[in-house]
Amino acid sequence: MYRVGIDVGGTFTDLFAWVGDSGSIGKVRMAKVLSTPEDPVVGFMNALSKAGIAPSEIETVIHGTTIGTNALIERKYPEPAMVTTAGFRDTIEIKRQSRHHLYDPYAVKPSPLISRKQRFTVSEKMGADGSTVKPLNREEGLQVARKIAERGIKNIAICFINSYVSGRHEQEMRDIILEVIPDAKIAVSSETRPKIRELGRFMTTAIRACLFPVVGDYVVRLEKTLQEAGCKAPLFIVKSNGGMMRSQTAKERPEELIESGPAGGVAAGNFIHSMLGLNNMIITDVGGTSFEACLMENGQGLVTDEYELEWEMPLITPMLDIRSIGAGGGSIAWIDEGGSLRVGPQSAGADPGPACYGKGGVSPTVTDANLVLGRLNSTLSGKFQLDYDAAVEAIEKVSEPLGLSVIECAEGIIEIACENMADAIRMVSTDRGRDPRDQTYVSYGGAGGLHAYKVAQSAGINRILIPPFVGVDCSAGATTMNVRHDVEGTFYAALLEVDPAELTKAFEKLEKDCTDMLVNDGVAPEEINLERTALMRYVGQSYEVATPVPNRILDEETLKEIAHEFNNQHKLEYGVYSEDFPIAFVTLRVTGASQAEQPLKDHLGKILGPKGEKASNQISGQRESYFNGKKYLADLYEVDQISKGQKIQGPAFIAHPNSEIVLPPEASAVIDEYGFIHISVNKEAKITMKEAVL
Repeated sequence: MYRVGIDVGGTFTDLFAWVGDSGSIGKVRMAKVLSTPEDPVVGFMNALSKAGIAPSEIETVIHGTTIGTNALIERKYPEPAMVTTAGFRDTIEIKRQSRHHLYDPYAVKPSPLISRKQRFTVSEKMGADGSTVKPLNREEGLQVARKIAERGIKNIAICFINSYVSGRHEQEMRDIILEVIPDAKIAVSSETRPKIRELGRFMTTAIRACLFPVVGDYVVRLEKTLQEAGCKAPLFIVKSNGGMMRSQTAKERPEELIESGPAGGVAAGNFIHSMLGLNNMIITDVGGTSFEACLMENGQGLVTDEYELEWEMPLITPMLDIRSIGAGGGSIAWIDEGGSLRVGPQSAGADPGPACYGKGGVSPTVTDANLVLGRLNSTLSGKFQLDYDAAVEAIEKVSEPLGLSVIECAEGIIEIACENMADAIRMVSTDRGRDPRDQTYVSYGGAGGLHAYKVAQSAGINRILIPPFVGVDCSAGATTMNVRHDVEGTFYAALLEVDPAELTKAFEKLEKDCTDMLVNDGVAPEEINLERTALMRYVGQSYEVATPVPNRILDEETLKEIAHEFNNQHKLEYGVYSEDFPIAFVTLRVTGASQAEQPLKDHLGKILGPKGEKASNQISGQRESYFNGKKYLADLYEVDQISKGQKIQGPAFIAHPNSEIVLPPEASAVIDEYGFIHISVNKEAKITMKEAVL
């Protein structure tokens, strides 16, 4: 029985599956097919068919999807209604009044997720201490519910001021709406994320309400399709926090799927950490539509508590700090009003795709540039024949106005795309006080190996790692994931004044709620691991730092430990700390996770690693290619014909079933016993097997 991971991206749908028992691996299956944007379920089932896996042979399905993210960005969802406290109707539109570009007089805010005509108010007021200042006006509530019913709206957000401390009024309003609209799907802010500051809480609740019908409909159709095909396995959905949840839970908490797909890649990074012992990594994924980057420390991806869907649209559920930009194989090259060459964020996607796909695309893309430069296999690793002439014709549309040759323009397209990717790496490293030179660049995605060297070079990184499951990394990582939930609650108190018993009691309540959620997702109580975190700040600050808290009964001595750890974390994030400023708790968090079965690295190496003496160590051919304006006759290698420790000197290409790795003239690479390809960026470096693994 297979443990299957399937990741649906904007251009490709990837599959990785393995059969195992107590960590062993009997079989491994990988597949990559074109996504089907009109109905992602079709691409999902196509991937299973391509891999030769019958639905009845599946033990567990873990699915990463961008359906929620796409729906929000494109505003393609049944618009919900929003009910809020009188005077706060425009909170999600006014936002914080800060500017993305300080001196841009023509800046335009993103349109609100819920239009003003669908936002309603009622009279009520909850005090910051949880007391009722003004009771909810029931008659006003009924009038609002009737207006919503008249408009045929079934997905509704309820967001009252100060409800983070008490949700009584929101619950009363929910009951009123259900009297009028019994089948309504209602998101309540005090249950979505009971955290201080109304904008993040209102926005997160609005996102949940927007996605109720989108994610709910998709998951129901996928479940039905799998069942009709004979699959009896449970369906799990990848979460933005690096874990997974049952499909039923995903329908109720759709806002936790915003970075669902890329989170699988971070889980694969955790598996790489356990195999190779690499502590500092920048995980990157280059697909057809986007580029994602996430920094990992000690095998764990960094977490952010205020991810922004768009400018001033905060999502306050804990998420992996993954930065996504519109840069991938399908990114379109164009000329701006000033006559400069630009690349992305527009993408040709899967349909029609790059011009060289021969599916009707005419715009020049990064994939077309790679084909023209001789850096791409003309059959796309045996998937279909690429049209070289169509790629040249597409690039001529931008090269001729710029007065460049096709080759010069193609190299310019690659340079710009890679520099955009390097900027995303800086956002997750230098922007958070980490030096990218201390990291290993881990390259994922079907287009990752094509650009890894240039991106790492631009970001100042000297070590590159290409996994044996490159091209299907996010789906591979999904198969190693744990069921995971984060439960939070506001606990605003100065550290020196807090009662340790009250703090312990607050954490124990969150632990019970988290345990109940995990058990509801099928996790046995004895398999649950709980971790405590406090979001803390110096009094007067407007931002918090996540600080680990001991998982025991807390006392005065423990509070001193927490203060010391907070200072350490603050220094790590911002480079400074002070023992003189008073410290305050703001929010408490409990993270609970199961223990998933993971493949043993030795067994994985036997299947995906080099074949030892069977490898020929010979080049399989040569291909004309261009680097820095010069033509080279580059050597071609098949990944399964390379021996452990064999050094490959650029210019060369390593063909992989789901990707192609480019080695420029100054690069060198070796493959280790598990099938990982280690690339040295330093021109003068003489890499050895030992150095590569370390």
